[in-house]
Amino acid sequence: MFVRTYAGAVVGIDAVTVTVEVNIAGGGMGLSLVGLPDNAVKESEERIRAAFENSGERMASRKTVVNLAPADLRKEGAAFDLPIAVGILAATERVAPASVADTLFVGELSLDGSVKPVRGILPVAVGARREGIPRLVVPQANAAEAAVVEGVQVYGVGSLREVIALLNGETDAAPAEAPVFEALPHRPGRYDEDFADVKGQPHVKRALEIAAAGGHNVLMIGSPGSGKTMLARRMPSILPPLSADEALETTKIHSVAGLAGSGGLLSQRPFRAPHHTVSQVALIGGGQSPHPGEVSLAHNGILFLDELPEFGRSALEVLRQPLEEKRITVARARYRVQYPANFTLVAAMNPCPCGYYNHPAKECTCSAGAVHRYMGRISGPLLDRIDMHIEVTPVPPSELADAAPGEASAAVRERVCRAREVQRRRFEGCGGVHTNAMMNAAMLREHCRLDAASAALLEQAMQRLSLSARAYDRILKVARTIADLAGRERIEPLDVAEAINYRSLDRENWGK
Repeated sequence: MFVRTYAGAVVGIDAVTVTVEVNIAGGGMGLSLVGLPDNAVKESEERIRAAFENSGERMASRKTVVNLAPADLRKEGAAFDLPIAVGILAATERVAPASVADTLFVGELSLDGSVKPVRGILPVAVGARREGIPRLVVPQANAAEAAVVEGVQVYGVGSLREVIALLNGETDAAPAEAPVFEALPHRPGRYDEDFADVKGQPHVKRALEIAAAGGHNVLMIGSPGSGKTMLARRMPSILPPLSADEALETTKIHSVAGLAGSGGLLSQRPFRAPHHTVSQVALIGGGQSPHPGEVSLAHNGILFLDELPEFGRSALEVLRQPLEEKRITVARARYRVQYPANFTLVAAMNPCPCGYYNHPAKECTCSAGAVHRYMGRISGPLLDRIDMHIEVTPVPPSELADAAPGEASAAVRERVCRAREVQRRRFEGCGGVHTNAMMNAAMLREHCRLDAASAALLEQAMQRLSLSARAYDRILKVARTIADLAGRERIEPLDVAEAINYRSLDRENWGK
């Protein structure tokens, strides 16, 4: 008997619907899997046999052929266990074949017949809706994640017996309901870290506000204990709330990586802080089986690189493409995938190996050559792609002893949201451009026109600081954001002057 049902295969952060064809006929015994399965899929035969035995079912005594179409797409992982098992049950008429014809199944089978959660459920659910498949049967632990996709009925199951009962109409199980999505900043008290906790550092707070408002990359340079990490970890608290579309895309990435959890859509912007020993593959994605890296897991959020010069040179240089294009393409011999990577880079570093170069009180023990070599670990092209360089100085003891809290993140976030709204209206209809940091050359000419005084000031800075053409564009973008925060339509000389000040840590000029 021939039966057809459906499964899903993740490609990048999207899913392809896979047709599972089961045919039981003729002589012989055993199960044959075709359609380019990997080793994990081939091993499903043993898991399915054990799950059948422990669920009171029996495998067919005749030759069973399972085809996973399209045949040219490699099938990976244990998520095909459940659709193959259901296909066999339908082909042996243990369940009604009509009940599986319009249903997509995803799940890994344990030997005792229980259904275990898998990664990538959300893109599979989106793919099912796109293909017009009305019903999904998924592991119970994945049901809330899949249910956020409107237009499909999602049933969570805990065992193979529950699947059989559901398909035979022996249970009145109701479809899973999606958790109500609510943007995090509108829920008070959910951020554990607030800008109000930071003592002093008004100029750094101002710079981070500008960075959050315009989506600009930031490098903080300062001695140990000056508060760089503390400030960076509070950046998410001043970012605008995730929109529903942003939350869906961000959750898809985390779902593919197996990090989505069971609470439906993510409501908080990601904050990723990989250690400086992170490998290139872990940072950008890839591997034997493609998976998103840290730059993609930080999509729509913050990628924080602490102790920037300690990262491997090759790992840092691969950041060039995602910083410029807001996506990363991973090409290997067996696959080519593209992951979104629209993150804001926040980096921190010491000014020298000992950490006290330019310190107001402690003497630096490093030679001039050691300082130069340390700064040289960050290439000029990468430094050019970082919009703002901020010197973080130690906080005086008098300010540390001040018991009065600083400005709360909620107040800063309100100003950031207003500036983002200005940018939303400005770039409405410009596909893929949402913030000032993403403007191309044509947009710069249109939205960043300078008067004579501002142009002369910028030209003088270019000559004195030996800045590149890319740095010129970065200054314009930052100046545009400063003007947006102030509610000004035109960029004024004071906006340009402040933006230039955030390039004062350029490698050739810093500390001189």
